[in-house]
Amino acid sequence: MPGHIKKTDGPDPDPSPWLIVSDELKVKLKSKPYDPKKSCWVPDKATGGYWEALIDSTDGEKVSVKILDADSKPTGDVSTKLGCKMVAKWPIHQIWNTNCFWLQVKVFKKDQLQQVNPPKFDCSDDMAGLTYLGDACVLWNSVVRYKNLLIYTYSGLFCIAINPYVRFPIYTQRTMEIYIGMRRTECPPHIFGVAEGSYQGMMNNGKNQSILITGESGAGKTENTKKVIAYFASIGATGKKKEGEPGLEDKIVQTNPVLEAWGNAKTVRNDNSSRFGKFIRIWFNAGGKLSGADMVVYLLEKSRLTFQAELERCYHSFYNIMSDQVPDCKEKCLLSDDIYDYWWVSQGKTTVPSIDDKEDMMYADEAYDILGFTKEEKYNIYKLTAVVMHMGNLTKDFVPVGKEEQAEVKDETNAEKVATICGIDKEWMITYFCKPKLKVGTEWVSKGQTCTMAASSVSGIGRKIYENVFRFIMEKCNQTLFDPTMKKVQYIGCLDIAGFEIFDYNGFEQLCINFCNEKLQQFFNQHMFVLEQEEYV
Repeated sequence: MPGHIKKTDGPDPDPSPWLIVSDELKVKLKSKPYDPKKSCWVPDKATGGYWEALIDSTDGEKVSVKILDADSKPTGDVSTKLGCKMVAKWPIHQIWNTNCFWLQVKVFKKDQLQQVNPPKFDCSDDMAGLTYLGDACVLWNSVVRYKNLLIYTYSGLFCIAINPYVRFPIYTQRTMEIYIGMRRTECPPHIFGVAEGSYQGMMNNGKNQSILITGESGAGKTENTKKVIAYFASIGATGKKKEGEPGLEDKIVQTNPVLEAWGNAKTVRNDNSSRFGKFIRIWFNAGGKLSGADMVVYLLEKSRLTFQAELERCYHSFYNIMSDQVPDCKEKCLLSDDIYDYWWVSQGKTTVPSIDDKEDMMYADEAYDILGFTKEEKYNIYKLTAVVMHMGNLTKDFVPVGKEEQAEVKDETNAEKVATICGIDKEWMITYFCKPKLKVGTEWVSKGQTCTMAASSVSGIGRKIYENVFRFIMEKCNQTLFDPTMKKVQYIGCLDIAGFEIFDYNGFEQLCINFCNEKLQQFFNQHMFVLEQEEYV
């Protein structure tokens, strides 16, 4: 879902129900039956999760337990029925509470049992404080909080976020004010608490800080990154800006709709997946006020431009351009009204229920103006994006001629459009696609191309054009956000990398993304556990 929805009118709602464990919920949780000597978690092979059970008897290494009846599923929302006997299972959607019906006794090995925390620890804000920290205990605490609309949970130094795929009113200015100047332990878990901790660390210690946001695709990394940026833009706002001109904090926030449109796409698991990684540095002066920002991008998934799986979609930018939000955009880009006229971007889905392409184009078009793009630069971005669509059609215009099946272009309609938008000679372009020149020794010779080879050349150039457009957008944003006249003392960095995904068919870029995520996890473990332990040796 797009993350740049404008604020509605009226005062901000109270965020407490989505942040704080209510007294009523605490009472319900404490009513759960618990025996410190008999309560245990046992594995459920069917789901890979766990049942909560009571030990019935022990025979050497074998333990007989009574677990709840999986077939006694009452109707209603579990979030309102957290009393009586409960079953903890994973995935989340398979959690229910029953009407105290016990199943027949089951036997497990002793080492398969895990201890259960007392009910007073259920829905704990920080799982580092749990008496027992087994897999089942961590999952159960996360599940209870999630089912009660508490999506953030601390675990020692980390903040765990579970994506609800629903918008909660916990990112408003009213919510930000709860965390400004407060210690992490003084406020409920939230990404703002992590951001405030980084800000205080920078101000108190005089050292640069970084926030690492990781997770699989669809976990909510990009959304949380945007909230972190918005928080820093709010607390670091200088208040000094010319009337009628956007301030630095406004420009920093406005990079989101632009980068999302040209760098995000629908995947099987996520409707708005970032298909690139970015490291954003938010710079502050000695007084803790914003003084600039810059970003570096990594691993743009270019293969998506020429191939999408059946349930996926190409980058949002193509469908935004086709949405008619900018009246003369199609005319200047030489586009028709049907997205299916361009096969490169219509191999999978062309619409997404959770995304309004017309609205996104409106936000992106406004953002270009706020970020200081000239009208010519803005339309050049639209045109070069459209060129990629025309180049896809050009790949099918090559026909074989002669015994050697030399590639030639008979219908030059698409070639004409590409050449016109790019401002190059059509015949020269076709010649170099069909008969490129190679340097042999000291001489240049023409090399014949088959239709497949010529189409591959067009595909390569198309992918490179899109990458250069994306990098131009990023560099222009950096120029706008980085004011050399403002003194920069320290920065807070935020790393948001593309999500980990595994498919039946994995492209080269996805393998690179997965490898990078694995290396980041190893780096994280090394610095947060191994090196931390060595401090005490």
